[in-house]
Amino acid sequence: MLGWLEGTALAVRIRESLLLFPLLESAHVIGLALVFGTIAIIDLRLLGIASTGQSFRRMTSDIMKWTWAAFALTAVTGSLMFMTNAAVYYDNAYFRAKMVLLVLAGLNVLVFELTDGRTVQRWDRAPSAPRVARTVAALSLVIWVGVIVTGRIIGFTTSRATVAEPLPVDIDFEDFLGLPADGNDTPATPPESE
Repeated sequence: MLGWLEGTALAVRIRESLLLFPLLESAHVIGLALVFGTIAIIDLRLLGIASTGQSFRRMTSDIMKWTWAAFALTAVTGSLMFMTNAAVYYDNAYFRAKMVLLVLAGLNVLVFELTDGRTVQRWDRAPSAPRVARTVAALSLVIWVGVIVTGRIIGFTTSRATVAEPLPVDIDFEDFLGLPADGNDTPATPPESE
């Protein structure tokens, strides 16, 4: 299945493009920053550290739409990056750790929803949330920092994968940008120094 995924036309197109993978990776990082940033705002409110004067329900209704949009962006871009080199990513211990941490993040939210999330109307305007919600918030921050760290390490540990064919030696900046060649293949002669 991993080989099939790597062989799809979309995976090949992304892998062979000089710009698509870096653009996907940039969008993935921006999305992850938004996910972490918005979740951190909610977690800090639950812990009673920030935004304690605001209603928890009102704040989360304003923020969660951004969190889910950013999460969708990271899921799509992450999936597209994964398919370009699925076997290498699948065998990477840091990739697996990141996936486990994402599952734990989801379970952590579920714990909140099944406990203090059901009674939010009682503590909505309190400076901090009940003990279970504070514990969930602290764990959330730790888990998401772990997601960021393992995700960053993936980039360093998968770069050791072998390249199918070496890059051409004569590639230049115009090729990188996809610009037409100027027709002059002879290098300019440097001026003579005196």
